[in-house]
Amino acid sequence: MLYDALERTKEIRKIVCRNNERKYYRFRAARFYGGIATADCVGCNLNCFYCWSFYPRNNPEKFGKFYSPEEVAKKLIKIAEANNYKNVRISGNEPTICKDHLIKIIELIPEKFLFILETNGILIGSDEEYAKALSKFKNLHVRVSLKGATPEIFSKITGAMKENFYLQIKALENLEKNRVSYHAAIMIEFADNESQEKLKKELDKINPKIFENLEFESLMIFPHIKKGLRKL
Repeated sequence: MLYDALERTKEIRKIVCRNNERKYYRFRAARFYGGIATADCVGCNLNCFYCWSFYPRNNPEKFGKFYSPEEVAKKLIKIAEANNYKNVRISGNEPTICKDHLIKIIELIPEKFLFILETNGILIGSDEEYAKALSKFKNLHVRVSLKGATPEIFSKITGAMKENFYLQIKALENLEKNRVSYHAAIMIEFADNESQEKLKKELDKINPKIFENLEFESLMIFPHIKKGLRKL
């Protein structure tokens, strides 16, 4: 049965957000972006079959512990400085679910570091005020991970309603409108030539440069991903 990502958000939020704290299951140094300090959060509003962090996503009540924004920022800064990194991020599941918590963390990150927000964009697309709140940060870049190039593919990947696909597109529009630094990314396996043309038409309504700068990434084929691919 298909679900609504916004309704799912409400349920996950009850588990992973507490006052202004959020659950995290790991803090680490990672090689991406030339080296980046990473806080892996718990809880997501999508159920992508290829998610590498599906254990905490599927069991948010069992994974991680609660941290305040101050604790998270301190850990990220410490990892970045210890490894001479210029970038920090929140990854793992969906960082935008606990809004006030996220905004406070970004506020606490010194401008000498670039905060890379990796998101599916659902909540930024459902609320322009989210994009407005992000627009005040000069050391922020948002990477919106599109879950397929069409509503149909999106639904097959995530199990969510096809209508939720347009929240991802709306997120790009809201970020563009509020002059937030951003780009979109997509798995090449879910964007053949025909679906890319459909996606391009949607993105060109916002800004042709979005598709021109679209980041194509490839799946890492784990056993659970092979099983999901067979269902497409």
